[in-house]
Amino acid sequence: MGKPPVSTRDAATVILLRDADASFEVYLMRRHRDQAFMGGAFVFPGGRLDEKDSDPALLPYVHGMTPEEAVRLLGEPGLDGRTAMGLFLSAIRETFEECGILLAVGKTGTPFDPSSMDTLSLRHYRQALHGGTMTLGEFAESAGILLAPRFLIPYAHWITPEVEARRFDTRFFITRCPEGQVCIYDSLELTEARWIKPAAALADNREKQIVLMPPTLKTIEELSACGTTEAVFEFARGREIYPILPEAFVMEKGFGVKLPYDRDYTIARYKKPPQPGEPSRIIHQDGVWQTAFAE
Repeated sequence: MGKPPVSTRDAATVILLRDADASFEVYLMRRHRDQAFMGGAFVFPGGRLDEKDSDPALLPYVHGMTPEEAVRLLGEPGLDGRTAMGLFLSAIRETFEECGILLAVGKTGTPFDPSSMDTLSLRHYRQALHGGTMTLGEFAESAGILLAPRFLIPYAHWITPEVEARRFDTRFFITRCPEGQVCIYDSLELTEARWIKPAAALADNREKQIVLMPPTLKTIEELSACGTTEAVFEFARGREIYPILPEAFVMEKGFGVKLPYDRDYTIARYKKPPQPGEPSRIIHQDGVWQTAFAE
């Protein structure tokens, strides 16, 4: 018998959008090639849930959401409120640490004004949070802000396949890049970043100009069907969110994963009804990940 699958760790990732030429762009960042998880791939901002993100002491610094509402919005009634709120706050922290975008409001509830804080202060806060020398609560208190999880719309829930050595239980959120804020990627963990239209990202992936891993690829393919940010947010609010645990398989020439609604998917706990017209597999052939239908 094979070894049991590695346990998962909770994580959060954020799909940042901005309007562009009557359409929209998504923000992607490239991970260092030597990183153990998805090295060299272009990804959305995000990372694992830190235990401190779920500290009830953070609640006075949260604007517009309760732990109970966080559970409801995630669509996971079995999840405890501390973890649910922690996932939203982890998404805020990781987005600030990795690309400098702060999802927050002032003490009066108005959106955070980046001009109210000098660049050196913002850089100091990012470094302190990343280094673990400052908590989110200490940051909010010092900066005079409130964290705004209400800016985040839950979008998807992906679980790393059981064959992987490092596994995450990741909630995807989507949001608009706040007005007046500029993405500056963290050069410690990332090597480049770009705003790019979904169709262009898919084309670059096909042409091996960038690497998109299955969850990112599938998400961008879904976004490409929406013409505007408003259409994306409408789609996100109306879609069913359920845990997606891809099931690995091997082909004659390549390998891939089956999604829960694939006809041959066998993990009973995550199995979903077929979705006609929707690609149910993500395969790796000729060095490229691409969505596909069951043959």
